[in-house]
Amino acid sequence: MEPLNEEKNNNRTKFKKTKFILASIVIIASLITILGELDWLFADDTNSENGECNVAHITLHGDLISYITPLDSALSEKGDQSTEDETASENIVRSIEQAEKNEEIKAILVEVDSYGGYPVPGEEIAIAIQNAKKPTVALIRAGGVSAAYMAISGADKIFASRFSDVGGIGVTMSYLDHVKHNTKEGLTYISLSSGKFKDTGDPNKSLSQEEKNLLLRDVNILHKNFVKMVAENRNLDIEKVEKLADGSTMLGEMALQNGLIDQLGGMSEAKEYLKEKMGTGVKVCW
Repeated sequence: MEPLNEEKNNNRTKFKKTKFILASIVIIASLITILGELDWLFADDTNSENGECNVAHITLHGDLISYITPLDSALSEKGDQSTEDETASENIVRSIEQAEKNEEIKAILVEVDSYGGYPVPGEEIAIAIQNAKKPTVALIRAGGVSAAYMAISGADKIFASRFSDVGGIGVTMSYLDHVKHNTKEGLTYISLSSGKFKDTGDPNKSLSQEEKNLLLRDVNILHKNFVKMVAENRNLDIEKVEKLADGSTMLGEMALQNGLIDQLGGMSEAKEYLKEKMGTGVKVCW
């Protein structure tokens, strides 16, 4: 009976070795996956697969905001509709700064498809583009409107399709008033604020005329600064921009006539311009 016990022990040993090998494979595979994720996380946005690109491709898509939290990023990767169509100015500014430091990168191309967002992110990107020493090009696709237009107004060259929406120079703080709905539902708003303007803009209470005046004061200040920025960045008379700044958008051809863009065209035309500007072939970092 001993030979049988020895055979069982041998089988057990082989089984343990097999489990060890399989476990090692799983651990190695997990490490490779984690390292791959970390590589994506810390990768320079200007890197390309073949390492031969020379034009940084930066996208400004969806609503323009200041930052995206790690939770927002996780939800976006899972397809959550509430977070996947946003762009953070801090990411774009960082990408521009990385492109500036990368000696292989000779120019920066910002692709825009956005109908606006908050003014501070727009200003942050505009400043980063203006501070860039390398040639900067903005390419408007479906829309480059409001804060998104502010963001790229200082680019060396702006391209747009004749079908693109451009401009939308204006500011809004409009919102829905829930007071009548709440009254119908039997809900009552109780104000417990330390100052009479502290809950200004809460949709569950109606605005007083004094509060409206307060908000419109800020709207007008923001509007004035927006107009001034576009006039300076586009080298336009401020009076002309004031006439255009009624909040409406215009199609590409009219935007060209009014000086809001420099040329009609798409990626091909943008590449051709960069080729002449750089004096070499153009390879965009996708």
